Amino acid sequence: MSTTGLKAFDSTLQSTNGWLHELMEELDWSEREHVYHALRAVLHALRDRLPVGEVAALAAQLPLLLRGVYYEGWRPLEKHHKGHRLEDFLADVGAAFPGDRNADPEWVARTVFQVLGRHVSSGEVKGIKHVLSEEIRALLS
Repeated sequence: MSTTGLKAFDSTLQSTNGWLHELMEELDWSEREHVYHALRAVLHALRDRLPVGEVAALAAQLPLLLRGVYYEGWRPLEKHHKGHRLEDFLADVGAAFPGDRNADPEWVARTVFQVLGRHVSSGEVKGIKHVLSEEIRALLS
């Protein structure tokens, strides 16, 4: 049964729900909104450290709905000011969970990257790794 009446929208809802379900299981979290914040935080932290071409290449492999989340608030004409240090990356992820001691930013990032790696091509993962610092790249392993 169609939820929206549009095949493209129904498909992206189903795909996005699949990603969220995988993350719920991997993170062992029961709150979908919490899982959504984890996915969004890691996608934004990653996006803000990639060159524009790589941002677009990754976006092309995301479900339509997640592509919108990924691009939300992005300003491609502004210089990338995000640091390439692991501590800065994890601080950006952790900012989505203020005061939540159960949301370890490194564990969240590694888990989101595992799910991402199952849904995008291995070539795209290699492209992302190629432009990230060694410290952040280690989270993708």
